[in-house]
Amino acid sequence: MDTSQYMSMFLEESMDNLQTLNESLLQLEQEPENIDKLNEIFRVAHTIKGMAATMGFNEMAELTHKMEDVLSEFREGKLKVTQKVVTVLFKCLDTLEQMVNNISDGVEDEVSIVDIMNELETIKEFADENPQMEGKAEEPVKEESAAGKKVNIELNEYDINVVKQAEDKGFKCYQIKIFLSENTLLKSARAFLVFKNLEDFGEIIKSVPSTEDIENENFDFEIDLILLSTKEKDDISNSLMNISEVDRVSVTDVDVKQEKAKRIEEKSKDDEVKAKAHEQKPAIQPKPAATNAPAKSAKAPHKEAAHKKAHQSVRVDLERLDKFMNMVSELVIHRTRLEQISSNYKLNDLNETLEQVARTTSDLQDLVMKIRMLPVDTVFNRFPRMIRDLSVELDKEMELIIQGSETELDRTVIDEIGEPLIHLLRNAADHGVEPKEERLAKGKSEVGKIKLIAYQEGTKAVIKVEDDGSGVPVDKVKAKAERLGINTEGMSDNDIRNLIFMQGFSTNEQVTDISGRGVGMDVVKTKISALGGTVDLISEKDKGSSFIIRLPLTLQIIQALLVKVGTETMAISLGYIDRVIDYSDDLVKMTNNKEVIIHNGNVTPLVRLSNRLNLTKEDSAKNYIVIVNVGEKTVGLMVDGLFGQKEIVIKPLGKTLQGLKEYIGATILGDGLVTLILDVAALV
Repeated sequence: MDTSQYMSMFLEESMDNLQTLNESLLQLEQEPENIDKLNEIFRVAHTIKGMAATMGFNEMAELTHKMEDVLSEFREGKLKVTQKVVTVLFKCLDTLEQMVNNISDGVEDEVSIVDIMNELETIKEFADENPQMEGKAEEPVKEESAAGKKVNIELNEYDINVVKQAEDKGFKCYQIKIFLSENTLLKSARAFLVFKNLEDFGEIIKSVPSTEDIENENFDFEIDLILLSTKEKDDISNSLMNISEVDRVSVTDVDVKQEKAKRIEEKSKDDEVKAKAHEQKPAIQPKPAATNAPAKSAKAPHKEAAHKKAHQSVRVDLERLDKFMNMVSELVIHRTRLEQISSNYKLNDLNETLEQVARTTSDLQDLVMKIRMLPVDTVFNRFPRMIRDLSVELDKEMELIIQGSETELDRTVIDEIGEPLIHLLRNAADHGVEPKEERLAKGKSEVGKIKLIAYQEGTKAVIKVEDDGSGVPVDKVKAKAERLGINTEGMSDNDIRNLIFMQGFSTNEQVTDISGRGVGMDVVKTKISALGGTVDLISEKDKGSSFIIRLPLTLQIIQALLVKVGTETMAISLGYIDRVIDYSDDLVKMTNNKEVIIHNGNVTPLVRLSNRLNLTKEDSAKNYIVIVNVGEKTVGLMVDGLFGQKEIVIKPLGKTLQGLKEYIGATILGDGLVTLILDVAALV
């Protein structure tokens, strides 16, 4: 079968499923008794295994199958959810993710799965060696008959939960015993026919022996099953008796209330034993009933609900979206051009049509913007797992609190924001949050809190990374700055702290795997600046630190103020502008050999744009000061004229002009003039 056409779907689905597994495992570690979460994990793992096998990635399927074996030990109650076991399962997910990435990048290097397979096998064997830790109360009832051993299937809490949901949907639960003829030569094939036959009647949720044992013919001549069906007992029994080499069939009702009561009674009896058996839970039956049914078991009772929730959506290639965005951008440019022509030639007949076109292009533009927007959750959802791993690695108790994950950002920004946030979170975990003893000595909770907060503020998105740790030490930063030859005289404590964003600046004396090489914070600053954003640090000793990132919501079409600098027309994004004031000489003062203006009692540094950009200034020009806010800083930009507000399309400058730090791009105005867009953050 040619699977190449399904490859992109496989890669996307696999990454989504692995992320779901990461989140669900994290939650299961917090709530070990959450049966629904366990059910979801098993179902997703089963999906990954099936997809990998279909696409011919056998090692991936094999690893997921081994992981399913461990998960089934959870479900059967043989294995307890502990940090050690979950860590091994996380390693398994990391290996699977590496495999998917290799497939995506076309890398043919094989990822070794031997070590992780051995670790999974060790966990499974450990569970199998301790099946009866909680005494005899949970042992299944065994009866002897002429036909050989009869095994009653015990239902654990997970099974009872599934059966109850099924009964609410009108399904009946039957226990079925099938006795094969002792002369049967191919027991496995005969059992397969039995399973195939029963799947026409409903869903098999449990079997003794397991499907693995049946495939290997590792069983006698009896099969015990639990079936969910809407059919009557006689119909099922007659259908099974029609299969050759089936001697006898017994179909009985399962009373789920009685089973539930029995489980509660057994649980109360065994409370003392459970306290001693800290690491393990009891076996519920002699052999693990790991069938391929668990993935299906939720299907019967949930069929109707799933149908109602189905969303009608389409996967679209990102390149197509980018092209769509570019075409809308061109449309905006031509609309502006038409408006200019209409205005110049006073074509009143054209005005009405132009207004309609303007409205339609605006709606189209809003729509394409919304299509390109993604919630920051797509980036944030990988961080709880990272903090959990760092907590184990650093032996610190830490909690990650995420707020505002529904805040939306342009896809381009989403793609690039992940790496800076990883640096900031790792920094908060390593440098920020103190060890447990130190926190207790300071009167803090032993669990360090790291917050990741996102929200919209005007035309900007704000992302904060906060911790309640020791804060950034001013004296250490100052000492390091002096060693690097940086003069800190006259700088506020906060300005000194913000020096950590300089290249190669690290206050950590020890280099660790987590941070301390001095390449973290300058990478953060560079990345954020490249996105047209800013990053600031606010910190207080022993109270904690807060890194504040401000980003434009979109990088394509913006509202801008057109200004005159020298003889040139420039654009400044409205997102930065606080207000515009008239310039007069008496506003300007000198401090530390630098020009400042006094406005409303505030001292604001002044930047003369014509001088800064080396442009010839016209003497007759009326000057204005544009007050801009970049993060926590406020600066006045002196310009030589104003041309009003316009909606502009940002076009990149291309490789030749990439080195121009003062500009983020260019735009084409209505009269065909190419205008540069100032990078206010870089100027400030």
